[in-house]
Amino acid sequence: MNYTAEAPFVWDPAFADADDCLLSSDQCVIQAEHYFVKGLIEIPVIGSDEVFSWGAWVSLSRENFSRAADLWDTPGRESEEPYFGWLTTDLLVYSPTTLNLKTHVHTRPIGQRPLIELEPTDHPLAVEQRTGITQDRVRDIAAAVLHPSRGERRK
Repeated sequence: MNYTAEAPFVWDPAFADADDCLLSSDQCVIQAEHYFVKGLIEIPVIGSDEVFSWGAWVSLSRENFSRAADLWDTPGRESEEPYFGWLTTDLLVYSPTTLNLKTHVHTRPIGQRPLIELEPTDHPLAVEQRTGITQDRVRDIAAAVLHPSRGERRK
């Protein structure tokens, strides 16, 4: 019920040894100019209490990234206003691409990944986040993620 991206779309393994780059399980900095946090895009599963989630990366401004980092281990951080960001994970089961969708990142209590709320557009991912998905759709996503067709985007 959860699939995750290990790094933002723009991450290059060559950055791993650079002094001005960082990739952890929660945060990413590229060349001390681009800042990212990992959160969850949660999608309700219709007819159940379960939630399907995508572990995805969102770019933040330097100021918002610094603020989120400063509050990372602070109790009550969930009262922080959401941060605006751009989705930087290409979820290949969606067409058109999910790259650069507008988001709001909601900080949650310590130990929980932030919630990524997509701007309410007609993009299929945003629609699914608002309306939910069926168990059949969950199975279709699992099949597409676990057994992708070569170079083919799936809807």
